[in-house]
Amino acid sequence: GCDGTSGTGLYRISVSFTGITPVNSQIPSGFLLGQNYPNPFNPVTNIEFSIPGSGSVKLAIFDVTGRELEILVNENLTAGTYKVNWSAGAYSSGVYFYVINAKSLDGKHSFNDVKKMLMIK
Repeated sequence: GCDGTSGTGLYRISVSFTGITPVNSQIPSGFLLGQNYPNPFNPVTNIEFSIPGSGSVKLAIFDVTGRELEILVNENLTAGTYKVNWSAGAYSSGVYFYVINAKSLDGKHSFNDVKKMLMIK
């Protein structure tokens, strides 16, 4: 609560749920960004990606104007295939894009890709 005088207190905000899950322990032969499933979706979809070695990964959601809406992953990961769930209940129907930027820890390999998805409420 807030005491009404100091400007401090507890506030509640709404955020969408995301979670990253390793799909398997096999080391992929290359980078891959899969098509979200299901597509079209309402309001939850899954995005799968693979990285062949340890490195930094950023996976973000953009609207059609190019505005970044959410960052689903922004961390160093080990080699593997991962699945991320995105709940878009706070957004309206329409076309969205998801972008991956991955870079190996040694800086020798990088991967960038963009895919389109459609939410229908």
